[in-house]
Amino acid sequence: MAFLADALSRVKPSATIAVSQKARELKAKGRDVIGLGAGEPDFDTPDNIKQAAIEAIHRGETKYTPVSGIPELREAISKKFKRENNLDYTAAQTIVGTGGKQILFNAFMATMNPGDEVVIPAPYWVSYPEMVSICGGTPVFVEATQANKFKLTAEDLDKAITPKTKWFIFNSPSNPSGAAYSHDELKALTDVLLKHPHVWILTDDMYEHLTYGDFKFATPVEVEPKLYERTLTMNGVSKAYAMTGWRIGYAAGPLALIKAMDMIQGQQTSGACSIAQWAAVEALNGTQDFIPENKKIFEGRRDLVVSMLNQATGIECPSPEGAFYVYPSCKGLIGKTAPTGKVIETDEDFVSELLESEGVAVVQGSAFGLGPNFRISYATSEALLEEACKRIQRFCAACK
Repeated sequence: MAFLADALSRVKPSATIAVSQKARELKAKGRDVIGLGAGEPDFDTPDNIKQAAIEAIHRGETKYTPVSGIPELREAISKKFKRENNLDYTAAQTIVGTGGKQILFNAFMATMNPGDEVVIPAPYWVSYPEMVSICGGTPVFVEATQANKFKLTAEDLDKAITPKTKWFIFNSPSNPSGAAYSHDELKALTDVLLKHPHVWILTDDMYEHLTYGDFKFATPVEVEPKLYERTLTMNGVSKAYAMTGWRIGYAAGPLALIKAMDMIQGQQTSGACSIAQWAAVEALNGTQDFIPENKKIFEGRRDLVVSMLNQATGIECPSPEGAFYVYPSCKGLIGKTAPTGKVIETDEDFVSELLESEGVAVVQGSAFGLGPNFRISYATSEALLEEACKRIQRFCAACK
């Protein structure tokens, strides 16, 4: 009898975490490494949010909380959905988890049976298929090609749905591509989903507030209210509020699903950190003035990176609508020989040789299900981004 669970054989380690860890290890050894793998804003958590946490500590808000979250936060989440997304959810229809990952995991754990399929557009966030596999489901990947700006077409979604489809995962703006769907693009997808009443929709809106130019964010059930009874809308405070380490994610959906997720969480972690929850109350209810300021900085970084990468030999970098990632193609480098003498046969080879030669850590597109590409997080200073892009240009020019 094997000691470790069979499910682990279906799961791969997180490539994004692995890249960040490798960059840290090389830095510890004295290498000059620029890490562009982590999906984490470099901004500090705003002072009003930190102050709310400090005040919560002084009030003695340091005990266990209800499994689904403190009433004040669940009410703030309800108001946020109404204010920003035109969605009516009661506080009882919301749930708070230890980051968005727990929300997603609990939803799958509460609903997945062996053989259930989950449609996942590729490129995808690395954790989606692994969570599905751990929970006994089957990931079904559908390519959202670079030619279509990394956006899934209604026709391809329709083809991917079978009688076994339990969920469709939707992420806009996207990690890793930064692609964001307009209202009309969403409507085309929701029209397909209306034809398949057995399919549930899990929408990951974590990058909602990080869109650029004139782009206007919308979420699927806002576009098509008829999907309300089979949609779980997930969000969190990590990205827009620079609160990654506070570990607060949340969602709203049909009451029966929320209760099932509450039961799972009650036997798993119970409530999220009390102090972090009070900080999240202030994040959602307090001033939002810093969000447009941060967006402007991110947009400038995006434009810098896109411009410089498109000047690199063999690289093609689309300009995304949102998030803080670019997903350039390195197809023009495949088959060339790196400065070490190794032939670049895959995007993983490209990433490995770039790190070895120039000390720039990025993540291979194959980890996100679509290559030959690589992901760069531009959630770091312009000075570092400019230096990293110069190194990438130098590396590409040296490949023969």
